[in-house]
Amino acid sequence: MDTKKYMMIDGLPVEIEDEKNILEVIRKAGIKLPTFCYYSELSIYGACRMCMVENKWGGLDAACSTPPKEGMEIWTNTGRLRKYRKMILELLLADHCRDCTTCNNNGKCKLQDLAMRFNIEGVRFPNGAETPRRDESSLCITRDHNKCILCGDCVRMCNEIQQVGAIDFAGRGSKMTISTVFDIPICESVCVGCGQCAAVCPTGAIVIKNDSARVWKALDEKETRVSVQIAPAVRVALGKELGIGDGENAMGLIVAALRRMGFNEVFDTSTGADLTVLEESAEFLARLGKGEHEMPLFTSCCPAWVSYAEKNEPEVVKNLSTCRSPMQMFAAVIKEHHKHSPRKHVHVAVMPCTAKKAEAAREEFRGELGPDVDYVITTQELIQMIKESGIVFSELEPEAVDMPFGTMSGAGVIFGVTGGVTEAVLRRVISDKSAAALRTIAFKGVRGGEGIKVATVKYGDRELKIAVVSGLGNAHELIKRIKEGEHYDFVEVMACPGGCVCGAGQPFILREGKVSRAKGLYSADKMSSIKRSEENPLMLSLYSGLLKGRVHELLHVHYHAKEA
Repeated sequence: MDTKKYMMIDGLPVEIEDEKNILEVIRKAGIKLPTFCYYSELSIYGACRMCMVENKWGGLDAACSTPPKEGMEIWTNTGRLRKYRKMILELLLADHCRDCTTCNNNGKCKLQDLAMRFNIEGVRFPNGAETPRRDESSLCITRDHNKCILCGDCVRMCNEIQQVGAIDFAGRGSKMTISTVFDIPICESVCVGCGQCAAVCPTGAIVIKNDSARVWKALDEKETRVSVQIAPAVRVALGKELGIGDGENAMGLIVAALRRMGFNEVFDTSTGADLTVLEESAEFLARLGKGEHEMPLFTSCCPAWVSYAEKNEPEVVKNLSTCRSPMQMFAAVIKEHHKHSPRKHVHVAVMPCTAKKAEAAREEFRGELGPDVDYVITTQELIQMIKESGIVFSELEPEAVDMPFGTMSGAGVIFGVTGGVTEAVLRRVISDKSAAALRTIAFKGVRGGEGIKVATVKYGDRELKIAVVSGLGNAHELIKRIKEGEHYDFVEVMACPGGCVCGAGQPFILREGKVSRAKGLYSADKMSSIKRSEENPLMLSLYSGLLKGRVHELLHVHYHAKEA
């Protein structure tokens, strides 16, 4: 007996499984129903009305908020619906800045894409958009109110997933807008710079702050030596937009492209991650020896998490690791290496993260000659620079990074995925260094896409309790548990759900695409002949040379809670 349930979509039967709305059933049937405000990770909002479908009684239903039922009959592409969707698009365009060719989101804008898809050749209504109203106060993102279509994606991301609450709806009717509290500049709000609002914005209303022009200027200065470091997560995220598969390890091609663009030295931030593992594991064991009142140790690699803790969880700040992030550790080493060079030296970091721009500008990371990292560009900015250079990325021959900092471990590479920092530290502190032990650590529960992962690891005669968190909302939840009495020894926090591979500076992907990027980094780890940070021979030479007597000065920092 057939117990399957079906509904009719455009006259064809489609099976209903565990879909929560008819939009998911429609997409499963191979129909690309248009939406602005729908993301499966966010709550249902139903604001844009682009996903309306017609039922058998002639009524209109929002596909995103209507649950599927057996025997339901709907149509997705009637003349009435096409007219309805075109009207919505015209009304949005009537109140929208139309300088598409100069918009940062040109070619990636959903409004632009749907206007082309529905053949909008003209707008019958006068353009009510005012002159651009930009908020450029943040070092991480830029906001332009006149490009906002009030889909609410940014608000739900900031409030539901990240639980930061920096922005929300304000005003009513035609005066409604997305605003900070009292409409203060975003840099003065509780914003932590994670950029996830920009990641889900379907237009150019919130975009990443673009610093590529300053990098080009440095490259054009013939007497300036420009070095660059590339974060682990970048290598598995830019391929899709440059002619190779998403999730494929493109590190060698990135190195080749950067050299063609004029960078004098190209390094891998994974080397800095190895330093972080050694310092963080030493700090962890030292705290462990002092007793439970010193625990847990929270990781400090993610600048958006650090900012969140400073602003929202002041009692946690004392438990933040004093280790600088891999980017800042490595930059301090590189700047120290070039300190006596007669040429001006500029150091650039290519990061998956928007918050790294703010981190680089922190006063704590300025040396005698200025900031350790002069400019941070995201993966998206690097993609644009490669395209601007005319480089055919897929036709490049892979190249290796430069010496003397060209050695890194697989442990450093997996920093780019949630749970990677924890796994790398465990590889360091666990006494069993066998291949079997590596596999055991991998399957202890620190890998995977869950928002909060909890694992226990045997260390000597005691059990270590570890938590891995991705997404600031989940961090808030775990801290609440700790305040209520739950004990943890080590907590890794990454602000972006999924870790750095899903950072806001990366090309945006939905949930299903995150797995391929994580797999790309784990594959790179498998191919590495050095699995643990302490086995990297470069570490020994650094500690006995450049870092000797200056470890704390160059590799550590103390964070402080911000006043409310």
